[in-house]
Amino acid sequence: MFTGIIEAMGTVQEIKTQGTNKTFWIESPLSSELKIDQSLSHNGVCLTVEQVNRNLHQVTAVLETLEKTDLGTWKPGNLINLERCMQLNGRLDGHLVQGHVDATARVTVIQDRNGSWEFSFQFPEQFAHLVIEKGSISLNGISLTVFNVDTSHFTVAIIPYTYEHTNLARLRVHDPVNLEFDLIGKYVQRSLNLSHQQLSA
Repeated sequence: MFTGIIEAMGTVQEIKTQGTNKTFWIESPLSSELKIDQSLSHNGVCLTVEQVNRNLHQVTAVLETLEKTDLGTWKPGNLINLERCMQLNGRLDGHLVQGHVDATARVTVIQDRNGSWEFSFQFPEQFAHLVIEKGSISLNGISLTVFNVDTSHFTVAIIPYTYEHTNLARLRVHDPVNLEFDLIGKYVQRSLNLSHQQLSA
């Protein structure tokens, strides 16, 4: 479990394909502090640390992860948002994030607001019921608040600190990002759907 508050950025150093899996070596300020079997969020995707070598760590993504996230598009040199799992005795500064990406979205508009930035995204319409005005979303692992929501688009406002300390500054129009919708909202929607099915039976 994570909070959507990015701790550091890592750089993809090497990628190897093994069957349908891809293995990544990431260089980061956190790598030397990691332990094997530890969970680490990479652009919002929870991956297990398999090896640590000084300032490098290795993780592997299976086919399911590659199909639902942007990991299949990673190349050496890409910057990746990193967050270690939350501690139960710590503050929840963002929102509850599982590291289980639901879908990808595409950047449609980037606007410089003279001191802040606004990014607009298009996402799959089947998830429209999970995105609400002023609600929380995890975008490349970053906890953000959405506005200007419709059935397939939303916008987020980015303060200078977030812009400078995450990979959002590298985004361009049409780039993919990983989305994880609000956990509580998903449970509420599931409960409502089951209740409706039981009433209809």
